[in-house]
Amino acid sequence: MPKGNLMSDDKDKQRSEADAELEREIRQGRKFTAQEAMGRMIGPGAMKGGSAVPRVQEAETGIGTWLRSNLTDSTGALQELLHRQLKGSELLLNNLDQPLLALADYCKQVLASDHRLEELVREADVEWGRRMDERPHFNREGSPAHPDDPYTNDTVRMALGEVVTKISEATGGKASLSTPSDPSRTSPKV
Repeated sequence: MPKGNLMSDDKDKQRSEADAELEREIRQGRKFTAQEAMGRMIGPGAMKGGSAVPRVQEAETGIGTWLRSNLTDSTGALQELLHRQLKGSELLLNNLDQPLLALADYCKQVLASDHRLEELVREADVEWGRRMDERPHFNREGSPAHPDDPYTNDTVRMALGEVVTKISEATGGKASLSTPSDPSRTSPKV
């Protein structure tokens, strides 16, 4: 019998024994939690002192939830775009314990660069057009903003400033617009 089949048979036997033990405990009337069941499915020690959700995913979810609750955005296009920009980014990976600071730093980087702001506005317009199934209203240099355009340089600049202000208030000033980012804590690459 090939070596791979022996290992597979051993795993199946271990699972069968574990399933039988689990069934015996259930039949004895013992209280059994969903967390314990997940832990047994994953393997011994997998759930000790930790979350079943990876830290990166937890941080990404936290940012998405915070944006939906704190960023006024009628169509949600800017919220989604900011969330997507931070997912898996080096900036977030360097701030897993404080994901909102990663969000604030990203907003500050965009606000510090007209080019980055214009690019974010263009991407927000594209996302808006996709969501609304309409042609996006792009900013044109020297022309006034289209009256139906929810994402202009000014509106996005104001929204990002509000994000930084709210995070700064929530973190005791760690994310204020006047405080420069600590280069050892963040990375300019996003």
